[in-house]
Amino acid sequence: MDQLRERTGRPQGGVSALPPRSQCLGVEFIEFAVDDRTGDELVQFLVSLGFRDAGRHKSKAVTRWTQGAINLVINREKEGFAHAHYITHGPSVCAIGLKVQSAAATLDRAEKLHDVPFRQKVGPGELEIPAVRGVGGSLLYFVDQDSALAKVWDVEFDPVQAVGTAAAAGLTAVDHVSQSMHYEDMLSWLLFYTSLLEVQKTPQLDISDPGGIVRSQVVETADGALRIALNASQSARTQSSRFLDEYFGSGVQHIAFAAGDIVAAAQRLKANGVETLAIPENYYDDLEARIDLPAAQLDMLKANNILYDRDENGEYFQLYTKSFKDLFFIEIVERRGYRGFGAVNAPIRLNAQSRLASELAMSRL
Repeated sequence: MDQLRERTGRPQGGVSALPPRSQCLGVEFIEFAVDDRTGDELVQFLVSLGFRDAGRHKSKAVTRWTQGAINLVINREKEGFAHAHYITHGPSVCAIGLKVQSAAATLDRAEKLHDVPFRQKVGPGELEIPAVRGVGGSLLYFVDQDSALAKVWDVEFDPVQAVGTAAAAGLTAVDHVSQSMHYEDMLSWLLFYTSLLEVQKTPQLDISDPGGIVRSQVVETADGALRIALNASQSARTQSSRFLDEYFGSGVQHIAFAAGDIVAAAQRLKANGVETLAIPENYYDDLEARIDLPAAQLDMLKANNILYDRDENGEYFQLYTKSFKDLFFIEIVERRGYRGFGAVNAPIRLNAQSRLASELAMSRL
């Protein structure tokens, strides 16, 4: 109705004019809800990925971890939203903070679209960061550079001197975030993102999983500053559906970080003790038959469990960690002009993860 009002210049059904769709400049932070035990384990995991302790909240059990332009927040609070999220879902992503052109205008549009705003008590010295409810009851925060929100890290956190951290892995930014949800909810969340933010939808893809078909679609900004992959399946046996059962609802199943040099990143992760997802050798035999690659490059990919794709725009490299607590995992990617997400490799990754899950289940018997 708002679009019709814009085209015709006439009011439509008493609907007031909406602020324009919000320009998103990227992901400012990703927040994890944990308890003390899983928090320690998550810290160890992040340190092995090359993240360093960069700040402690002035009044809460919350810490900030950084690498490149990536900000990760670990929330160990014993009450409040993050704690409730942990009780329901276990150690998990409870919130995503987006950098937008105007946080106030984004919240205004969200409320006029009847998105559900979120507010909680703001303590002394804290900022009230605009937020709405997101996928699975998580939060979507909005920050900008033209208000006090630009100084949130300085206002709310005390800097710390990192001690005994592992070597950085050369991770530079959040490349994309992947959220899994119930099949019947997928269209609603596509509408949520596309009605609120200045993003476009990629074509739907049906990806073969050992347990069935997973439907995947991405919303992204034109410049790739924000990419969110939405996944759902009608089969109860796919990895996406099993995640919903284990997680008790929809949420972030994996986060992809960009690297400037994925081979160097892979070698640093290995040196830091990170186990990457083992890719079967026949994948590289098929890759050699499908794409003409130099033998040395093929050997390098195989030695580091790196998956590869290319198109008319460029090349794409990707590798995966094993999952954290069987809930979420990390992907490392390097893009060289490539705009996609390596869909041709998705069945290989899903098969490798299913095989690993089966092996772990057998080892526990």
